[in-house]
Amino acid sequence: MTSDTTLTQSGLPPSGQGQVLLIACGALAREILAIKASNGWDHLDLQCLPAIFHARPERIVPAVREAVAKHQENYDRIFVVYADCGTGGELATACRDLGVEMIAGPHCYAFFEGNAAFNELDEVTSFYLTDFLVRQFDAFVWEPLGLNKHPQLRDMYFGNYEKLVYQAQIKDDNLVEKARNCAERLGLAFEYRFTGYGDLTEALRNA
Repeated sequence: MTSDTTLTQSGLPPSGQGQVLLIACGALAREILAIKASNGWDHLDLQCLPAIFHARPERIVPAVREAVAKHQENYDRIFVVYADCGTGGELATACRDLGVEMIAGPHCYAFFEGNAAFNELDEVTSFYLTDFLVRQFDAFVWEPLGLNKHPQLRDMYFGNYEKLVYQAQIKDDNLVEKARNCAERLGLAFEYRFTGYGDLTEALRNA
């Protein structure tokens, strides 16, 4: 999901009474909506910022600031469903300035793994994909790096990596095979790891 859109399960506009707005990365939309539906959290509304910000972290903070300013009068609480995500601490500073909370962790790979568990890992030579990134591998990895036009650049980008770790949020054999193919295209060993939603569910519960 890449559009700047507010979604509600009920189809009703925000009430301003007990409603919480989630401002989230579009790459997390499917997972957030699944968690919201399974728990019946109708008080949570979701606005997704463009998923391509995953590759353009300098655009996250201005977009979050704009979204908070636009919606803060209509909600009792706003929760930012981004980790640091390459902003170098700037997002955390902005959230403090704005009086809103955000999900803990350096990036989505950490909170899907579970931040505590991820901190124990020594995987500096691992390249991670989530369900979203497996589905959108060409649009978010292959093409932005120019590998569709210059495949010889692959080893320059990925020569220091040893394996591709697929952190699966749902169990889907088709996604596993696609992730395995992604690893082959990058010349990396493949590891499948079912993480589920990790810390995301508890973060939304707290929100």
